Amino acid sequence: METQLLINLVLGSSMAVVGWLAREMWSAVKELKTNIAKLREELPHNYVIKDDFRSDMTVIRNEMKEIRDMLGRIFDKLDGKQDRN
Repeated sequence: METQLLINLVLGSSMAVVGWLAREMWSAVKELKTNIAKLREELPHNYVIKDDFRSDMTVIRNEMKEIRDMLGRIFDKLDGKQDRN
């Protein structure tokens, strides 16, 4: 009878530990799900979506090209002008 009692105590305590670990894992998974949901809501407010960034960079590149062209024309005019000393 003592062997059965020892087996019951060992199995009971080990099942209690496994149950506690399972409950902790369950609560951690629930917390992670809520954190991920909150992150999905906040992420677009803090960071730029890749497609938006690419379209904005295209506009910026076009504007920079226009500015470079204007500066090139200005420098060409300045090079053509003679200094009076």
